[in-house]
Amino acid sequence: MKFVVFFNKALNWPLKFIKKFLKAIFAPFFRVKKELWFYKTLHAYKKLDKNGRFPIYRRNFFKCLDDNTKNTGFDTHYEYHQAWAARVLAQINPKKHIDISSKITFNVVTSAFIPIEFYDFRPAKIYGLNNIECKQADLTNLHFGDNSIESISCMHTLEHIGLGRYGDKVDPMGDIRAMNELARVTAPGGNLLIAVPVGKPRVQFNAHRIYSHSMVLEQFKDFELVEYALIPDNTLETGIIYNATKELTNTQTYACGCFWFRKLK
Repeated sequence: MKFVVFFNKALNWPLKFIKKFLKAIFAPFFRVKKELWFYKTLHAYKKLDKNGRFPIYRRNFFKCLDDNTKNTGFDTHYEYHQAWAARVLAQINPKKHIDISSKITFNVVTSAFIPIEFYDFRPAKIYGLNNIECKQADLTNLHFGDNSIESISCMHTLEHIGLGRYGDKVDPMGDIRAMNELARVTAPGGNLLIAVPVGKPRVQFNAHRIYSHSMVLEQFKDFELVEYALIPDNTLETGIIYNATKELTNTQTYACGCFWFRKLK
């Protein structure tokens, strides 16, 4: 069995190399094909444009050559985890929600329904929207008091802390310090939403870390896991998986785990 696994892995390397080689060889051909498609489309547009409402000049061309696809592409991690978190907040319906460094889109949209305080190491300059305040915070040293926040989230962020990617201090234990801070400030009975990459544990410097299911739970021993949802490697085929098992999670390469924790009283 070990020999079969080794043989399969050994076979994958030349196959990957061949695929990359062929892709590089044929890339110019596909580029020419897309350019021809662009000018064909432009010709069709000009032919149909009888009243000339808008002038067409070459200097104004803004070529979008990669959007003519069968399906609309999207980042499964970010679209699904924000959708998951919004649905959790709809259930909790907090008077105010604190978010630390999650996707800006999640905060500006959710603030239409729930007052949001959005903190980031690099604060976002968002003005003119009601129900949202944008401020600065360091996840490894939060300024909030112990047991003070009823509803808080930190999504697709913890995996970056301490890698220096965003100008933060290099610290191999930075993510653990951040998790401890989130646990500290959450009030008893309060809700904490976390999303992190999950699968086979490793650090992919300096982008992110990937956690096993158990590694996340171990950091929040004073919490109950209310809900767990997995955004798997093959999300485009499966969609989000609620109540996914630890075993399934740990077979993933780069999935996203969504954890709804509630602090024990």
